[in-house]
Amino acid sequence: MNKKIAAILLSIFLLFPFTIYAEIKIGYVVVEKVLKDAPQTASSNKKLEKEFKSRTDGLQKKVKAIQAQEKDFKKNSLTMTDSDKQKAQKKIQNSKIDVQRIERELREDIDIRRREEIGKLQQQINKSIEELAEKEKYDLILYQGVAYASKGIDITNDLIEALGKAK
Repeated sequence: MNKKIAAILLSIFLLFPFTIYAEIKIGYVVVEKVLKDAPQTASSNKKLEKEFKSRTDGLQKKVKAIQAQEKDFKKNSLTMTDSDKQKAQKKIQNSKIDVQRIERELREDIDIRRREEIGKLQQQINKSIEELAEKEKYDLILYQGVAYASKGIDITNDLIEALGKAK
């Protein structure tokens, strides 16, 4: 009888840690998918596009003007003097350098603003994760530095849906 009780107690003791782990609710979020599919991303991209539209259009006009200068130069170079050719080539080259500088500055400004918008979105993601965890009673939600996560604990779509409601 004592052996039976000891065996039952031993089996309960050995199974006890597994019952604790079975009660833990874990979720996993694919951040890249959230950043790509969240409704805030689309609105952020539209906002950035609108914000930089005038500068982008101005840059495109300058590129077209340079192309027109090059075309005109090729057309008239046979009748130009050598000094006029050099002046025209130098003017075109300086215009190209100027456009490259403007393009680089524009790209840098867009990158800075995009990082700001991503930072805002990450704050919203973290807030939504906390709200989802409390609502669905998750004990642990992971979203970076995970080697593997099964589809059963992937709550990415739930988070994207929550972000859509938060918008």
